[in-house]
Amino acid sequence: MEASYTVTPDKSRNLARVKMAGFFDQEDVQEFAATYRQVLSHLKAPGHLTLVDITGMNIQAQDIVGAFAALLASPDVRSRRLAFVCSSSLARLQAQRLTDREGVEFFDRIEDAEAWLFD
Repeated sequence: MEASYTVTPDKSRNLARVKMAGFFDQEDVQEFAATYRQVLSHLKAPGHLTLVDITGMNIQAQDIVGAFAALLASPDVRSRRLAFVCSSSLARLQAQRLTDREGVEFFDRIEDAEAWLFD
């Protein structure tokens, strides 16, 4: 399955909504990073919130996980709170390897992720 993603700003909540699916390569990660940074230019970032729905995402290769981890470590994209919605325990384990900082949580349902983000 080819990589696909959407990144949508919610200015009223200072939130970036991200939905990712498929299998990413390095070029896809770079394109995603550029799109994400562009969306953040419409929010009060850093300091924004991010909701990432990876329920349609395949398990990624190690180099791709590393590329996403590097993106999340960048100070210019750091979210005040970052919520991942995962469809499987394996996807959750892989997402947990992206960052070990405070302010990141993992959920099975979007509603639970939103409740935590806006708490």
